[in-house]
Order: sequence, then C-alpha cells, then structure tokens
Amino acid sequence: MKRLLLTSVLALFCVIVTAQVTPKEKQALLDFYIETQGDQWVQSWDINTPVSEWQGITVENDKVTGISLLFNNVAGELPASIGDLVHLKTLELSFNKIQGALPETLGNLKNLEVLAFNGNALTGVIPGSLGNLTNLKQLHLSSNKLTGNVPTAINNLTELEVFNVFDNNLAGSLPVQLANNSNLKELMIAENNFTNIEMFSIVLLSNSGALDLEKRTLVPTAKTVIAIESSDDN
Repeated sequence: MKRLLLTSVLALFCVIVTAQVTPKEKQALLDFYIETQGDQWVQSWDINTPVSEWQGITVENDKVTGISLLFNNVAGELPASIGDLVHLKTLELSFNKIQGALPETLGNLKNLEVLAFNGNALTGVIPGSLGNLTNLKQLHLSSNKLTGNVPTAINNLTELEVFNVFDNNLAGSLPVQLANNSNLKELMIAENNFTNIEMFSIVLLSNSGALDLEKRTLVPTAKTVIAIESSDDN
C-alpha cells in the first residue's frame, strides 16, 4: 500500500515537473521559429527540449509570457499565429531583420505590456488592432520602413508610457489625444512626415501644468512629464 501511494505521488510529481505550454502556444512558437529562419539565429532553439528551456522564452504557470530575442539575427516575416500567444506580456524583437507587415493578430495579445520592434525592416502600416492592447506600456517601432498614418485606435492605449515611432515613413496627423495621455512619459516621433509635428514639439507637460494643443495655452494639471523628440526640419 505504501509502495502504491509512493508511486502515485511520484507520478503526480513527474506530471507537474514536465508540464508544458499548450500545443497551440507551442505551435505558434514553432511557426515563428520556421518563418524567421530559427536555425540561422545567433542563439537558436533546441525544439526537442521543453519550451521553458528555449532561448529568450519566459514561461509562467505553463503559459508563454515573454519573448526576448534582441540582436539574434531573426529574419523573415512574422506568422499570423503569433497572435495565439495570448498570455504574452513582453514581445521584444528589436535589432533583427524582420520584414513584411505587422500582422493584425498582434491585437489578440491583450496582456502585452511591452511591444518592441526597433531596428528591423518592417513595412506596411501600423495595424489598428494594436488599439486592443489596453495594457500596453511601451510601444517601440523605431527605425523601420513603416508607412501610412498612426491609427486613431492608439488613443485607446491609456496605460502607454512610451510611444516610439522614430525614423520611419509615417505621415498624416498624429492622434492629438496622445499628448493628453496622463501616463505618457516619452514621445519619439522625429524623422517621419507628420503634418502636425510642430504641435507636439512645443508640448511640455509637468506637474504644474500642461499645454492644451487646441488652444495652445498652459492649463493646470497633475500629469507626468512627457519627453518630446522632434525633427530639426520641423
């Protein structure tokens, strides 16, 4: 009886120890690995080992919560199935060779707090689905080849602390509501073709006042300082 009980306990222990992410999440990671030439990465994955042992992957409670693969020669396009990693809090893929458009399915990652693609070769527009990421605190898209307007859905990101689209080919008007975001600390928008950049270049929020962009007057507030970057050409 004791031996049977011990065997049962050991079996349960093994199940707990070897528990892994869901097949759907693992497949999304494998899709990402294949589409971005994982065998050519600086630090690749041994896909025969548990997901929790893969380079740059964070697993919490059998859920993939983080991907961080900076400077890793990640090349190719992002698969739509990346949107299946719904528990992600951090997606950090800066300074790689990622091409193509950002998939609309990124909008499924509603737990994301950091989304970073600085220094890649992304093209196309910023998908409006990013407006679904209401927990997002940092959005880094600098030094890519993104075009089009910044979608007004970005106004939904009320937790945003950093908005960085420096050095792209974006145009049109920036959503003015960005300047009224009480959590925003850094707004990096230079080296684009925005039509209202002069409005943002004179915004300086402090604990004692904020600039009303419509009236261009200082009004009392208790908002955090926003750091502004603006192009010398503007």
